[in-house]
Amino acid sequence: MSDVEEIGKEAKLLDQKSIKERIKLNRSFFYKFICAIFLFSMFLIIIFFLLDGYSSFKLSWDLIFFAFLLETLDSAAGMGFGTGLAPILFLYGYSPLQIVPILLISETITGFIDAIFDHELRNVRFSFRPLNKTMKVTLLIASFGSLAIFISVFLSHFALKFPIFVIKIYVAILVLLMGFFALFRVFLKKIEEKKYNQKRLIVFAALAGFNKGIGGGGYGPVVTLGEIFSGIYEKSASAISSIAEGIVSLVGIFSFFFISNIGVEIDLILLPSIVSGGFFAAILSPYLVRVLPNKIWKIFIPIYAFTLSCYILISIFS
Repeated sequence: MSDVEEIGKEAKLLDQKSIKERIKLNRSFFYKFICAIFLFSMFLIIIFFLLDGYSSFKLSWDLIFFAFLLETLDSAAGMGFGTGLAPILFLYGYSPLQIVPILLISETITGFIDAIFDHELRNVRFSFRPLNKTMKVTLLIASFGSLAIFISVFLSHFALKFPIFVIKIYVAILVLLMGFFALFRVFLKKIEEKKYNQKRLIVFAALAGFNKGIGGGGYGPVVTLGEIFSGIYEKSASAISSIAEGIVSLVGIFSFFFISNIGVEIDLILLPSIVSGGFFAAILSPYLVRVLPNKIWKIFIPIYAFTLSCYILISIFS
């Protein structure tokens, strides 16, 4: 069995079942759901005290809605949360230092939640003992993405301080190009027969991490499409992207704490709303991936990537 076949094995077996079988949930799913709700409640309580209570702890229902919608698409298609939400938050008047750290914290949480439920629902199987191929690919992507995000956070928000407009344009053009190639891929035949290319994934992982540190978005489209271009099954690619993004985002958080200790102020006012919307979406999305057949995601992912890039460009020049 090839590396690519091993990674997508569980998802392919799942697709062979009837939709009636895929809809069913076992008892362990509900146990994990209850545990997740409890931990989420504890998180909100901690944030409440960190933000000095009612004076700073605010929930914005429109931002919760946007976070829920975009995280649902992100966890299901492997892209769109940071890339789609950052321009919306820019339009609300928030600065990069108010947006990027919050997106990183949220995606750390949702990335790990999504991975737990993707594993539970058999969209992908992660294993540490023994370390399976899926986990090896995940750690490879996360390692190079983590190094890149540390460098980009330091350069863009402390050393060089890129202008907001430059950050927006860079992310928009990159995602537009990735969206174009993703649409082009739909018309290619036998793409799944491509051999796993580790060097190609390293390049995509590093580029995605760099994007994440600059503007809080542009990670998912690059990594997910990079995996798909390497022949990885769509369902498995989106699941791997979620946990890898969680790890990279965690490193990004530490990077921001590092620059905050050397004079850069970070604002957490958006955290309750963004995390609240993203949390429930990260549980719903793996179930959608489980129920819907892979042929739908094969078409939806590239069309969504291209649409996302067009939206970013429109938001910049409108």
